[in-house]
Amino acid sequence: MSIGIGGSTADVALARLAGNTRGAQPIGEPEYRARIAQAQAVMRTQGLSAIWAHAGTNLAYFTGTHWHPSERMVGALIPAEGPIEYLAPFFEQDTLRDYWVVDAPVRVWHEHESPYALFASRCAALNLTGPIGLSEDTPFFIADGLAKAAPDMRLLNARPVTAHCRMRKSAQEIALMQRAKSLTLEVQQAAASILREGISTTEVEAFIDRAHRQVSGGGSTFCIVLFGAASAFPHGVKDPQVLKPGDMVLIDTGCKVHDYQSDITRSYVFGPISDRQRETWNAEKTAQTAAFAAAQLGTPCGDVDRAARRSLEASGFGPAYQLPGLPHRTGHGIGLDVHEWPYLVMSDTTPLDVGMCFSNEPMICVPGEFGIRLEDHFHMTAHGPQWFTEPSHSIDDPFGLQA
Repeated sequence: MSIGIGGSTADVALARLAGNTRGAQPIGEPEYRARIAQAQAVMRTQGLSAIWAHAGTNLAYFTGTHWHPSERMVGALIPAEGPIEYLAPFFEQDTLRDYWVVDAPVRVWHEHESPYALFASRCAALNLTGPIGLSEDTPFFIADGLAKAAPDMRLLNARPVTAHCRMRKSAQEIALMQRAKSLTLEVQQAAASILREGISTTEVEAFIDRAHRQVSGGGSTFCIVLFGAASAFPHGVKDPQVLKPGDMVLIDTGCKVHDYQSDITRSYVFGPISDRQRETWNAEKTAQTAAFAAAQLGTPCGDVDRAARRSLEASGFGPAYQLPGLPHRTGHGIGLDVHEWPYLVMSDTTPLDVGMCFSNEPMICVPGEFGIRLEDHFHMTAHGPQWFTEPSHSIDDPFGLQA
């Protein structure tokens, strides 16, 4: 049995968890106001009159307002010059004020009225005559409603503004993600310790949720637990599995600390390790290392993906997306969303810049046998890439307990 795999119980593993969120500070009002100012500066270079930050992570990013998107239009109108305004249903305005960090006027509409007409009237009142950018998470029904309410208004995708701001993380954002990822790695190690023959994937998922609640105050934001041949499916299968000796184990999970995400995958074998499992695991680690080495300032994101694929092809996998091999991109950005820009995929030409944060997960899928994904994240510093979490040590000692 690999070091750290099995041998404990859920209660003992939970008792050993030492991580917590004490001292982690949420983003404060000064940073939100700086984000708005940065967005306004980018708008002016893009020729936009304003952007609409829809309820969800874009609204949260710019204003600190946590609001679940629904069939009602809620968000913030951020002009290229001057103060912002919120739009919300009349009956929700006091709740909105309770949630926001950045205060501003709230323009309201009653249930029988059109929020789209209200939006158009506010744009006219603010003399926003140029194009208006809608955050890319704005639902089509809202974009359609705005287009019909103001057919002369030019509506564009606000991604050049939202992505530009959000893909470069501040020191505080990186600190919050560091805490979240450190906690999830501790949970991953605890989950490995409770494995036993006959345990189900659903039992492990429930344990991971309990462990995340203990260390972060919230449960798992997502959790994928796969055994055996099911581990070759990157995002899982419909039915649970039961653990058997010789099974590959793949666990992919994360949590939040003050809204910022973790996302870590570990793969290892329960019981005896076959030569094929060992060789494939080592190829996966080599590809992950190659991607990290390629992630240098100014390098296009796509070149990191290419470096991982070259490594895998040298080990006999692929080429390109062919299986056995890597069927998806090498990595994704992360922040308030688990997946956000930019992406480590061949088509992404974005140059790597200070503050960008990525997963590094060039998974190897061997259909009908197993899959191996080693996923750790790194952020770009002035000196190059820096790991948030140390990668798996070896297939015999995945958590480096005896390294």
